[in-house]
Amino acid sequence: MSSLKELQDLIHEKYGIEPSKLDPHASMRETGGLDSLALAEFLFAIEDHFGITMPDEDANIDTLADLSALVDKVVAAKAAQKAA
Repeated sequence: MSSLKELQDLIHEKYGIEPSKLDPHASMRETGGLDSLALAEFLFAIEDHFGITMPDEDANIDTLADLSALVDKVVAAKAAQKAA
């Protein structure tokens, strides 16, 4: 299951940016107008929303598609850890 739709909804809720205006494969800095601080705040919102901890080494992800893939990976790892 992809988290892309949830991430788009979260951006809309937090920054008022319409999901249709964000190309999932384009830079969130360029198309969404989010600066580094806004992106860092968004990562904290993602962690709260999904109940996960984002890995520090992936903090420079810049597209929603890449961010969604990372969130899905972290959520799946957390679920696998709980199941074990």
